[in-house]
Amino acid sequence: MNYDKDLFISYAHADDMPLTQQQRGWVSQFHESLTHALGYCGRKVDIWRDPNLSGNDLYDKEIEERLTKSAILVSVLSPAYVASTYCRKEIEEFYHAAENSGTITVGNKSRIIKVIKRPLPSEEQLPPFLKENKSEGYKFYRELENGISMELDPAWGNDLAQEYIRQIVRLAGDVAELIDRLHGLTPLSASASSHKPSVYLAQCSRDRTEAREALLFELRSLNYNIFPDSPLPSDEDGVVAEVSSMLRQCSLSIHLVGSSYGLIPDGPDNKSVVVLQNELAARRSLNAGLRRIIWLPDSTVANCQLQQMFIESLGAERDAQRGADLISGGLEELKSAVHATLKELERGERQAARRIRPKNGPQLVYVVCDKIDLEATRELRRSLTDKGFEVETPGFEGTAARVRKANQEMLEQCDAAILFYGAGDAAWKRTVVNELKKSNGYRREKPPLLAFTYVSDPVTADKRDLIEVRPPNLINGLAGFREASIEPLLNALQKV
Repeated sequence: MNYDKDLFISYAHADDMPLTQQQRGWVSQFHESLTHALGYCGRKVDIWRDPNLSGNDLYDKEIEERLTKSAILVSVLSPAYVASTYCRKEIEEFYHAAENSGTITVGNKSRIIKVIKRPLPSEEQLPPFLKENKSEGYKFYRELENGISMELDPAWGNDLAQEYIRQIVRLAGDVAELIDRLHGLTPLSASASSHKPSVYLAQCSRDRTEAREALLFELRSLNYNIFPDSPLPSDEDGVVAEVSSMLRQCSLSIHLVGSSYGLIPDGPDNKSVVVLQNELAARRSLNAGLRRIIWLPDSTVANCQLQQMFIESLGAERDAQRGADLISGGLEELKSAVHATLKELERGERQAARRIRPKNGPQLVYVVCDKIDLEATRELRRSLTDKGFEVETPGFEGTAARVRKANQEMLEQCDAAILFYGAGDAAWKRTVVNELKKSNGYRREKPPLLAFTYVSDPVTADKRDLIEVRPPNLINGLAGFREASIEPLLNALQKV
């Protein structure tokens, strides 16, 4: 699709009214800053906004045409924005036009970008599609004490100015990449970052967010590919699957540990996202040589018992700190350690450790399932983990190319694959079977893939036929998981 404008900035007139004579209108300054930052990224971008928008202005044909012919909508969210009928109409008009063309998202990126100027009292006034947008958006305010917040503005001093610039440059980089995708171009950063190690910058508790943003800004400005590039799932199985998939693509993981325990996803283990990411990265370090850095400043004091236990484990337990350099100094010391490690990785000193799983490590079993079946595979995965195997499941988030690459990498590395035939239909099963067969072509020095099929609920005619025919390497789980049912798999793995 051809676009007349690259960006349309949707905003409330009240958000462009300066509070003092020393200030400029915030939206006017944001418009100019974003234009300059995109220029630094090597992009000349056509940005439009209505400078005369006010409470008495009519929503006219010009605005509608510019909206529907713009590649990206930047919504400057604030209490004034959600209270504005005109702002709501703009965002709905853009959404419906994009939805009708089938391009509301490009890969895993939405064409509606949330710039949060002031925190919203509630998201209930937002259109449903904006509330469902999982993107955290770009936070252009700082939370102060007693629930008070202050927008990022260079007029308020150097500290806020630096934070404002970091967010602008981060936004500009993401906008530039999205525009390239919309126009079918290869992002300029792609060739520059192709030879650089990918980095997993773990999501952290709120008290480490500012430090994480500073490090994220610095690494992105140097064209490193950073994961995660979108919020993690809200359930434990989803977090484990998604983080595992991303870690397989990275050479370094960085963990910023603070006073707070962090968010706890819905799941049986009741562990925070911070703890889960550390455990998964430690496992990846054991089995694939992943380099790790943990930042735990000496001044950190846990604010709850769970966090205290986690901090103590980092200092005392081998599994928790496996493969990691523990940095106890300030942010600059962390940055120095990160840059030194990345230079080492770029020189290729760790290439063999990163690509080859240690021969004395646990055997890897890849449970290939439909996303809906993650919970149904839990007993099988727990049983295998308890027996000393490393167990992985597919990643389901991200672009199709990224998911496909991660799946191929797992099939190349694993010692056995289990096709979990549950919610997926017969066509899905045939597709997976073909992928398993093709995997032998890129397993290099590894033996042919040991593949089993685990048949689970719901019962279908195809599954009944499988049970009757009893092909080799079939596990019957229609009556529920039983330890005895996986004995053939365990016996086969002993011979690998």
